[in-house]
Amino acid sequence: MAKKVAVLAADTGNVRSVVRALEKVGAEVVLTAEEGAVMNADGLVVPGVGAFAAVMEKIRRVRADQFIERRIAGGRAVLGICVGLQIMFEQGTEHGVHRGLGEWPGSVDLLPADIVPHMGWSPVRPAEGSQLFRGVENERFYFVHSYAAQTDPARTIGGSHPPLVTWADHGAPFVAAVENGVLNATQFHPEKSGDAGQQLLKNWLETLE
Repeated sequence: MAKKVAVLAADTGNVRSVVRALEKVGAEVVLTAEEGAVMNADGLVVPGVGAFAAVMEKIRRVRADQFIERRIAGGRAVLGICVGLQIMFEQGTEHGVHRGLGEWPGSVDLLPADIVPHMGWSPVRPAEGSQLFRGVENERFYFVHSYAAQTDPARTIGGSHPPLVTWADHGAPFVAAVENGVLNATQFHPEKSGDAGQQLLKNWLETLE
């Protein structure tokens, strides 16, 4: 039976490509911000394009910050994409300091690179035991961003099951993906990453209960 996935409709970027990519790997997809549909789906995808603060404002406007928190607390899967990863951290410093959802410790800051944004295809270094990157460990993924988390949330969270953190480089190492129980996120765009991105989305679907 196809997994039901809600793609959050919060005016946080062009989400049609996300919907199409998920449908291509066999998901039953609805684009919605309606509470019942968001909460009852097998998986929720939180896309985000643009500035950290603007995405957070739009997320809060549809009460999706509450939905995301409740899903995670209830053991229901969430996948953040691009700024959808960034807002899971405590804060972002684009155009001032702005509060994120605080699911992970740390700040999202400007990349210390000669050229920003970081735009194009880059390799990643998946964590050992990664489920998201199974079969695509050596592939490149498509990034478009100027800000990133550059400290390891796993070092701060610790515990018996610390997050699995995947890294990439642009001026300095930065967090390319996090796998933290039911909460997963990628800084790159899997829906724009060709066959590798399709496989990653398929891997995520296979984790849904």
